Amino acid sequence: MDGVRHLSASEQLITYINRAKENQNLSPDFLLIVLGPTASGKTKLAVRLAEHLNGEVISADSRQVYKGLDIGTGKDLAEYGNIPYHLIDIRDPGAAYSANLFRQDFNLAYQAIRKKCKQAILCGGSGSYIQAILQDQPYSNIPANSDFHSDMASRDLNSLISYLRSLEVPENFSIDFSNKKRVIRAIEIAEFLQHNQLPEIKVKTIKEYLIIGLQPDREQRRQAIDSRLIQRLNEGLIEEVQHLLSKGLSHDQIEWFGLEYKYVSYYLRGTLSRGQFIEKLRTEIHRFAKRQMTYFRKMEKDGICIHWFNPASLFQMS
Repeated sequence: MDGVRHLSASEQLITYINRAKENQNLSPDFLLIVLGPTASGKTKLAVRLAEHLNGEVISADSRQVYKGLDIGTGKDLAEYGNIPYHLIDIRDPGAAYSANLFRQDFNLAYQAIRKKCKQAILCGGSGSYIQAILQDQPYSNIPANSDFHSDMASRDLNSLISYLRSLEVPENFSIDFSNKKRVIRAIEIAEFLQHNQLPEIKVKTIKEYLIIGLQPDREQRRQAIDSRLIQRLNEGLIEEVQHLLSKGLSHDQIEWFGLEYKYVSYYLRGTLSRGQFIEKLRTEIHRFAKRQMTYFRKMEKDGICIHWFNPASLFQMS
């Protein structure tokens, strides 16, 4: 009807968030979380929300913490504009990082944002990191040793799994046997528990939060992943890996970062042709996105409420 102003998608989402805050009786220092599978547009949405809510963004990405891993991890720093961001480029490549270290770094960033009376927005796709700050994860407090991880990285996945199966692993400890990095971490935890008690949890979990989840339909997700892969190749993904190698990182260390870095390494060593490398990487990213969604569903089963949205409508935000 003429004279009626329709709310933009951004205003509708802010209204939804405000109503959810009221319904859940959240305090002003609640944590707003944006999560979703790879290529779903999490950073874009988090920045838009930060602009509307006077906020700052904390990254929850297990690879964006590393300096020099820019294109492959999708840091998209230009996307932030004037919005401050945290927990990006805080570690040198090769340094060990864990959910426990993330909890500590997150807490410092969160407290700094709250001291400025601004809205803290956690954004990322590393579900285990996000869950670690919402629910106590006792095994994440076991310290990570970078030398141990470097030594183990040279072993193939099957031998690592065989060794892990020879160790005593707690019944309630979930292991992703398809992920070499997580298998190595599981070995580290199992070896630690042979001689030590679980460390005391020192960082308090976040009790008041609201989670916005991005859930593109299957075809949207596939198209976004395929388009972004080509974009990253055009932006210099291969050259980024070559630069990391020139700085002294080994191919084993490069592979440790998974996905883009792993398959570029294979390509540079001649294990895969360019066509094989692109097709194999494309397939693996699609599988990774499915695993992310599986983990988010696990979080819901563990009692974490996620409010799901299709990003197609949200990215009409003005």
